[in-house]
Amino acid sequence: MNKITPLKSLYSFVAVAETGSMSEAADMLNVSHSAISQSIKSLESYLGVELFQRVNRTVVLNAQGKQYYKQISPALEQISHATQSIIDRRYSHRLTLNMVHSLAMHWWIPRVERFNQFSNTLDIRISNLVGNFSLQQEGIDVALVLGKSSEWENYHCEFLGNDELVMVANPNIIPPEATSSELLQQFPAIIATNERRANDWQIWCEAKGLPMPKFGHNLSFNATIQALQAAISQLGLFITHKIFIRDYVEQGMLVEIGDSIPNPKQDFYFICQPEQLSNEFVLLLRSWIKAEFSK
Repeated sequence: MNKITPLKSLYSFVAVAETGSMSEAADMLNVSHSAISQSIKSLESYLGVELFQRVNRTVVLNAQGKQYYKQISPALEQISHATQSIIDRRYSHRLTLNMVHSLAMHWWIPRVERFNQFSNTLDIRISNLVGNFSLQQEGIDVALVLGKSSEWENYHCEFLGNDELVMVANPNIIPPEATSSELLQQFPAIIATNERRANDWQIWCEAKGLPMPKFGHNLSFNATIQALQAAISQLGLFITHKIFIRDYVEQGMLVEIGDSIPNPKQDFYFICQPEQLSNEFVLLLRSWIKAEFSK
């Protein structure tokens, strides 16, 4: 029976062959310099031939070493690929889903239990990058974005729904049958001042043919969640995404006032790398997201 080839020595051999340095090979394999040196000596003893020669401060393959490297390198690469493929399958059910913080707070978190009922296999990790970014560099599998499709031309970009703006307030302060114009005469306006939300009142007022209101004293907030909490706390009227307040309305914490209007400046999109469309778990997540946005 053939002797069992010492795999550890083979990996040390390939590392030294490719780096030309035992120190660099040691760093690559996260072992000591002496461990690499001993592995090479052990392999040369096992084979009965020398594989390297020293040139100045580098270690280079001799003729026998070059031939041996050429023969075993593809086999070791196959072993590495086979090992990695098993590891990848083990963790392939984990996906990183990116969305802005406010969407995660008001849309994703209230639906986590519903998603768990839909799939007990997928493990979704949420990230909250904003603006344009590289999915590859950031390790993002899927992103829910609010913007224009032209901003994501290098990706698979799929329309999910309009960004509908609606006026909301706490139902306890709203008189029956009151119009939004009448309410603006009675209650202060709450504003979210962050870059993504700062123009919501102007867009809504232009669509409704109403003048811009005066914003209430101490009722300007950078974060949407703060402005929503102010509305829930009966402090005034707020313009926000309809998708954000659906659960608050169902729970009786907020009421929609009048019809919503589409925001012409942005829509919701599903974004991923084109090759991800062959990933069964990405497709599963995509089907659930599309179904939720269609409700």
